[in-house]
Amino acid sequence: MTKERWLSDLRRFVADSHVKIDEPLHLHTLTRMGGPADIFVSPTNEDETAYTVKYAYENNIPLLLLGNGSNMVVRDGGVRGIVLNLKSLNEIRIDGLNVYAQGGANIKEVSKAAALNTLTGFEFACGIPGSVGGAMAMNAGAYGGEIKDIIVQATVLTKTGDKLLLSKEELELDYRKSVITKKGYYVLSAEFGLERGDQNVIDAKMADLTHQRESKQPLEFPSAGSVFKRPPGNFAGKLIQESGLQGKGFGGAEVSTKHAGFIVNKNNATANDYIQTIEMVKSAVREKFGIDLELEVKIVGDDTV
Repeated sequence: MTKERWLSDLRRFVADSHVKIDEPLHLHTLTRMGGPADIFVSPTNEDETAYTVKYAYENNIPLLLLGNGSNMVVRDGGVRGIVLNLKSLNEIRIDGLNVYAQGGANIKEVSKAAALNTLTGFEFACGIPGSVGGAMAMNAGAYGGEIKDIIVQATVLTKTGDKLLLSKEELELDYRKSVITKKGYYVLSAEFGLERGDQNVIDAKMADLTHQRESKQPLEFPSAGSVFKRPPGNFAGKLIQESGLQGKGFGGAEVSTKHAGFIVNKNNATANDYIQTIEMVKSAVREKFGIDLELEVKIVGDDTV
């Protein structure tokens, strides 16, 4: 089967404008890098999502969930098969002390919605640049909070397109991993349980965390976020900084001078520039400290089309 056939088949169930061929992925990643996707699908509802996943499975077509592209480096050759983006599944709903959000909703927006409804517990996520699905998959956390602290349950799709409702325990949330990544599930929605708070306290905490993020992270440049996982008993940024790597890199990619845990696209970097810079960092830290840094970002796609 050709990608033209995939396009035709998928457009029978998903609106034409939401199924594209050879879509440039640099338009959909926060690094502003990445070659084309053979087929790019952005479903408008859960049924279209399930159809796309099932179609890919039944026809043995590679399927990549992009999320909002915040924790991913797409190689310059792009991605073969189907890229699934759930940005249109972005409903956020408050019901008492519970917050319901679809998988494509921005986790920062969910945090803001909770705060506006005087609910506390979600403040830690006010600066996390990812989707609900991505945050669930990686058990995203910041400033002492994690998704596993507030999750109640989630609805996911299996690789075969079947829906499952998973409890907090069944999600197996741990440091930057979950049953979602383990089994390749796709998050359709999640429910979070919060507590009633004091509006002034919530607002002050949100303002403080936003200030901390803006003052410490290189938000003025495109990036994939924090590149490496935290090594046991240490911090990746500290190791990189002490290796003298800030300001160094390849092509348009550079280890941030503001926060060494970030690699930024400073000047029209290619994915190859970015990946070479990652390898330089890993090699230097290994040589100086004997520590192998583990990637937090995911590198996907082909070097050439």
